[in-house]
Amino acid sequence: MVKMNRSGIARGLCVSLVSLVLSGNVAAELFNTGKVLATGGVSMIDGAGGGGITPWATITGYATRDGVNGNVHYTYAPLANYTLHSVGVAAGLWDRVELSYAKSSLTTAATFDTLGLVLDTVSGVLGDSLETGIAPFNTTIDMDVIGAKVRVFGEAIYDSDNLIPQVAIGAFYKKNKNDKLLHTLKAAETDGWEYYISATKIFFPINTLINFTARYTAANQTGLVGFGGPDGTEEEIRPEVSIAYLLNKRTAIGAEWAAHGDNLNGESVNLGGLSVTELQPILETAGLGNLSGTLTQNESDWFDAFVAYFPSKNLSMTFAYAWLGDITITPDQHGFYLSLQASF
Repeated sequence: MVKMNRSGIARGLCVSLVSLVLSGNVAAELFNTGKVLATGGVSMIDGAGGGGITPWATITGYATRDGVNGNVHYTYAPLANYTLHSVGVAAGLWDRVELSYAKSSLTTAATFDTLGLVLDTVSGVLGDSLETGIAPFNTTIDMDVIGAKVRVFGEAIYDSDNLIPQVAIGAFYKKNKNDKLLHTLKAAETDGWEYYISATKIFFPINTLINFTARYTAANQTGLVGFGGPDGTEEEIRPEVSIAYLLNKRTAIGAEWAAHGDNLNGESVNLGGLSVTELQPILETAGLGNLSGTLTQNESDWFDAFVAYFPSKNLSMTFAYAWLGDITITPDQHGFYLSLQASF
């Protein structure tokens, strides 16, 4: 009887082991990388698959319709008065659905640091603390981005002999965590939705990818400075364009443009309910009379030119130069950025 029980246990263990092996094989088959090298694109700062600043209609990763694929990314962009860090994870499911998450952190410097010191001085003069969300050093703006994309029709890669692009629709939900600072900058909301439609086509005879995206949004600086302005959160359609040329099977060069809004253009910052006119005498006393002229906000369209290198399907590196123009109260924000993506 004992032998029978032991035999039954042994058979059960064998069946369980075989099941685990089979399930492991199934899992191994589920994760595939059947697409052509470099056609998986890179990760944009919002976490979706595409270029650096605009989403494409392609589904992230290298999985075909028979499997899934995922990746993680890190982007670093040191600008004149800011430093942007973006980390995220994304998954492409059966070349049909994409899910993504990204966390962006924008650390301020120079102008914001000076403003933070001035506000500390003003608070001391007034004998009251100004709740602006601006610290004397290294004010940080954090934003979470959750994204989803669905391929609607078309094939960007393998139907290169016709002009029908791959078309996808997608959405981002963005939540900014520095409520006080966004109130200071006069944004209407700290969170918001963005919706977009993208059309992407790769023309292999000329080794060129072209993407057009229309994004429906009220975001300021992609949402890092909130959504809308003093007049509310009226969304608008903003166009975006990417073009890339494959120098060889591992290297691509290209450029991007993304239109931005003007919700906060011409708006001065809200310094705890005090106007710039009211602050002017205090600033002049502190020898900072010219600072009031820098407290007016503007926003520019974004451009970049990039080189992307794909040593394998498991790794890509993007080097770019970005022209971001005016970001809130600081003009001429340009600089290099580096983005790394690891696929699995």
